[in-house]
Amino acid sequence: MAEFIAAVLSPTVPFIRYALIAGVISAPAFGIVGTYVVVNRISYLAGAIAHSVLAGIGLSLFLRSLAGTNWFTPFWGAFAAALVSAFVVAVVIRKGRQRSDSAISIVWALGTAIGVIFISRTRGFVDPMAYLFGNILLLSPQDLLAIVVLDLVVLVVAWGFHPQLFALSFDADFAETRNMPTQLHLTILLLLTGATVVLLVSTVGIVLVITLLTLPAATAGFFSRSLTRLMIGASLLSALATVAGVGVSYAYDLPSGAGIVLFAVTGYVVAYIISRVTGRRPATEQGTMRSNNE
Repeated sequence: MAEFIAAVLSPTVPFIRYALIAGVISAPAFGIVGTYVVVNRISYLAGAIAHSVLAGIGLSLFLRSLAGTNWFTPFWGAFAAALVSAFVVAVVIRKGRQRSDSAISIVWALGTAIGVIFISRTRGFVDPMAYLFGNILLLSPQDLLAIVVLDLVVLVVAWGFHPQLFALSFDADFAETRNMPTQLHLTILLLLTGATVVLLVSTVGIVLVITLLTLPAATAGFFSRSLTRLMIGASLLSALATVAGVGVSYAYDLPSGAGIVLFAVTGYVVAYIISRVTGRRPATEQGTMRSNNE
């Protein structure tokens, strides 16, 4: 631990600080959007969006090697793909005549396949493992700035639409009777999920996105009885898992994404055991979640 702290403070290894800053400042977005994903039970939709971002990453790498479009980084390629796939998923749910789960599976598989094709045609060596399983230690100052901007956008939009998203999460039928555009709000939620997925890809990679998006919120749900507390708890747990995972990965030369997820899973298991011993059930299962702390 002392070695890790020394590395964080050392000016010669700034990537450690970048990793910690990225994890901590992204945690509120993970916690807030992850809470909505858990409460609305749309983890499968989030998974489809997460895997489809590989298409944007692959396209970015291909264009940079072919035409030198250095401004179109994998981060922004993932962001573009996430928004497109989130919009497509929303349209499928709203208007799709085929079974929505089948259509969403197509989005999931097609995005992954397109990404693999683009990466295979990219000149030079490209390590797909860094995108599939993440490597937060490879973040650059430019990546960190992009993460800060995207994180602020997610938080502002989530805060601005909080009443509507709460109504969508807990009583969509009643919201429709009050003439609220629930389909529009679902689209906004999916777009927020897509943007958060991009932040998560930078942290844990595509394959492990769903774990860090849902487990902190699910863990906090064992001890929270209001939506606000659940979001705060999920955000704190996300930050804690990221810091601990980065520290362990640095100390023992392990993949950072896997280390972060390991701590997130451990936290959930501990919370589950405590809930079984004490007889507590997650508020999301009991249907007793409130929007505030009253």
